[in-house]
Amino acid sequence: MANNDKQSSKDVAHLAAETLNNPNASTIQKSLAGSVLSQAGTKNQTGANMEAKASAALKNPRSSEVTKTLAGSVVSQSNKKR
Repeated sequence: MANNDKQSSKDVAHLAAETLNNPNASTIQKSLAGSVLSQAGTKNQTGANMEAKASAALKNPRSSEVTKTLAGSVVSQSNKKR
């Protein structure tokens, strides 16, 4: 996997940590949160599968603001060549 020059912001990483600790968070929220945290303070890049999930979450009109915030962070760190 290629290196990523972007990193999750502290605010989004904090939201991701809260999401992972929230027993009411959805599966997709927890999945996105895990990806956000894996990209905080590292040069990890979003994988194709997670990129597709995040993109679908952004396109879904029923997605919550938390879901869209996490998904936006994940997509912003995806491979620009895909």
